[in-house]
Amino acid sequence: MRAGRRAFVAALAGALVAAPVWPCAYAQSRGANSKLAASEWVAIRRAIDDQRKALKSGDARKAFSYASPGIRAQFRTPEAFIAMVREGYGALLDARYVVAFLEGAVIEGAIIQPLRLVAPDNSVLVALYTMEKRKDGRWTIAGCVLAPSTVQAA
Repeated sequence: MRAGRRAFVAALAGALVAAPVWPCAYAQSRGANSKLAASEWVAIRRAIDDQRKALKSGDARKAFSYASPGIRAQFRTPEAFIAMVREGYGALLDARYVVAFLEGAVIEGAIIQPLRLVAPDNSVLVALYTMEKRKDGRWTIAGCVLAPSTVQAA
């Protein structure tokens, strides 16, 4: 992820970390996600969920298949990719549970899908995924920023 985009996503984190979880129909009726159809958000969430499952099971090859072409070029091999995830994104693997996908946003062309996680120590984090749609229609993960949340775990 480029430095400018990374800074943008980090700034967006402040706006989203305490965001309410809206049912999709309610969010749609309020004009949210107007640039993407509900089915696209479902596909985005499925890609994120499937990658997390692959990461948790240790399936580096499958997890790497959900990475965008830019991420794949940067890390080159599934083994290098999963090593980076384990080192820098352990919270994604160690989360006690996933609370919910928060409402996604399309901002200045960036497609951001937040995911609220509860860590083993009960701290709450939000993983802000930047998504890319490939020419074949498949959604891939172009980056992820972990941010603390103002929400407290019960």
